[in-house]
Amino acid sequence: MSKRCELTGVSPMSGNYVSHANNRKNRRFLPNLQTKRIWIPEDKKWITIRATARALKTLDKKGYKAMLADMA
Repeated sequence: MSKRCELTGVSPMSGNYVSHANNRKNRRFLPNLQTKRIWIPEDKKWITIRATARALKTLDKKGYKAMLADMA
């Protein structure tokens, strides 16, 4: 299962661990993905999405159909 938001497309970023001695080692910054069931009234069915916490807040504000329209 990929670590990508289904609504916004956010994926992991790369960066460095930096120690006190300024040694650098590669790391990944993972998105805050959550699994959520949402009700789609137009289709009269539940769907399960895997989205970031920020996308879920936007989903509450805009709605599922509006978010899909913004993606396209």
